[in-house]
Amino acid sequence: MSDRSVHWEAVYTTKAENEVSWFQENPATSLRLISDAKAAADSAIIDIGGGASRLVDALVARGFRSLAVLDISAAALETARTRLGPKSADVDWITADVTKWTPARSYDVWHDRAAFHFLTEAADRSAYIDRLKAAVAPRGQVIIGTFAPDGPEKCSGLPVTRHDAKSLADALGGEFELADNFVEAHRTPWGAIQRFQFSRFRRL
Repeated sequence: MSDRSVHWEAVYTTKAENEVSWFQENPATSLRLISDAKAAADSAIIDIGGGASRLVDALVARGFRSLAVLDISAAALETARTRLGPKSADVDWITADVTKWTPARSYDVWHDRAAFHFLTEAADRSAYIDRLKAAVAPRGQVIIGTFAPDGPEKCSGLPVTRHDAKSLADALGGEFELADNFVEAHRTPWGAIQRFQFSRFRRL
């Protein structure tokens, strides 16, 4: 097990779902961006670093039928799977480090809220982008939420790389065009404010 895996297994086995800074009862921004990406009920959607996020619950409740959640932590995915109950059988749960994962299919929407910013090494970011390009279908859309340039410098005890729309566009390269971007203030469960940069791209 890699150091990265050990860290995240420890987080998700020692903290309750609402004891992590990124917890959201209602993932409204992600849902809006997925709607803006014109995702249909049969669109293939993958949530990268989804962990125990409630986004998958909301997507299932809205009738989406082709869902996948990828996370490095098996414990995090088990929390989400248990919460969903019998409906979890309709979701593809992928325990993997996204920088080492081999996509087995293509997706219409790639969603990542707060995973990419943990990749502080250029080689890891490059590996992530390689997997993204292998996984996103032609004309597919990519939604990435990271800490904004004036957001936190660390999260969960780890350093992060903060981004704006330009740095994300540069990372993705010329085959993706920026469709939307904005900064949003996220309130943690204990009331702190963290500024997030959300960007949505279309594959050309």
